[in-house]
Amino acid sequence: MAKILFAPFSIIGGFLAGFAATKLFEFIWSQIDEQEPPGADARRTTWPKLIIALLIEGAVFRAVRGAFDHGARTIFYRGTRVWPGDEAPDEA
Repeated sequence: MAKILFAPFSIIGGFLAGFAATKLFEFIWSQIDEQEPPGADARRTTWPKLIIALLIEGAVFRAVRGAFDHGARTIFYRGTRVWPGDEAPDEA
């Protein structure tokens, strides 16, 4: 039941996280290069520059999304006293 009630928080959090991650990545890239970050569809780009841009973008999006998700779960828990997810990571 908690997962159903948490779904709207997760969806809204996903949109907010995506927006925040995009802005953060744009800021970080502007500190690295004056040009726009290369996309995989750009014909005239170097492999190193493309890979660096993709690595940074992926790391930023993953970190921001994880932080937003955990924060939303924490807020949900404080309001309902039900954690919408696993209590701890699975053992290896």
